[in-house]
Amino acid sequence: MQVILLQRVVNLGKLGETVDVKAGYGRNYLIPQGKALPATEANLAKFEARRAELEALEAEELAAANARAEALTDVNVIMRAKSGDEGKLFGSIGARDIADALTKSGLEVDRSEVKMPEGAFRQVGEYKVTIQLHHDVSADIVVTILSEDAPTTEEDDNE
Repeated sequence: MQVILLQRVVNLGKLGETVDVKAGYGRNYLIPQGKALPATEANLAKFEARRAELEALEAEELAAANARAEALTDVNVIMRAKSGDEGKLFGSIGARDIADALTKSGLEVDRSEVKMPEGAFRQVGEYKVTIQLHHDVSADIVVTILSEDAPTTEEDDNE
């Protein structure tokens, strides 16, 4: 099945490209999500009429993502969790916990934007986490996990 992409799709193509996809992927995901149109003459003409509008929308999303990435530079999220004597957590710190902590601090981040390729953190320590804000824009933050038993410092209160 050939479709015209209405926005960039990771590992598939950019805005305006006509690509071949499996019929189920096109019918059940790309078209209902508004990411593509079936590649017909009528849809191609409709797309060309809207091309400037779609490119402007994509540029606007990129600018917003760059602004959010700028706000996330040099961010250190300090989280406290129950842990054992050797620093092993009773549970784990995952993407949802990090996104909630960032949102509470005033930086709007969705759980799906937090990338943790090694999985959840299960140990006390300092970790580097990537926040994927757009296909082309990501920001690195530092997540510091402390034991609930550790003494509170003034620096913890400021973050």
